[in-house]
Amino acid sequence: MTAENAAMPKLLGLYETHLTVADLKTSADFYRDVVGLEPAASFEERKVAFLWVDDRKTGMLGLWETGTGPLKMRLHIAFRMTADGVLQAPAILKAKGVQPLGFTGEPAAEPVVLGWMPALSIYFKDPDGHSIEVISILDDIPDRSFGIRPFSEWQARA
Repeated sequence: MTAENAAMPKLLGLYETHLTVADLKTSADFYRDVVGLEPAASFEERKVAFLWVDDRKTGMLGLWETGTGPLKMRLHIAFRMTADGVLQAPAILKAKGVQPLGFTGEPAAEPVVLGWMPALSIYFKDPDGHSIEVISILDDIPDRSFGIRPFSEWQARA
């Protein structure tokens, strides 16, 4: 088989993503202290910091300082977590001074379930307003008609 006829090998997952930030130290501290990522390396001359997601073989987040200019880009990133971890996250976020959010950005006391997947999720904002999600895919049967509602309502289904 020739290379042009061969299929690409299956992707195993997303290894890294990068976010632009206004203040590198503030954001690196947030991702270390609130999100729980381990610092990997920083390069002050390039105004970039890297943090491990799980371990060096599974994922990395890059933070790039752009300064305080008026143009800002708001991005979204989702981190995989156990279902128990997602259920604990709202209380831990609140204790760290971070507001847990629902799917549309409203304050939330508990995770939501995205019925079509189904997945358990809670959202929050980083210091630059990026949307951060922690998510766990549930073993339940998908239910598209459920929509996106609180976990307690998912559990209460007949």
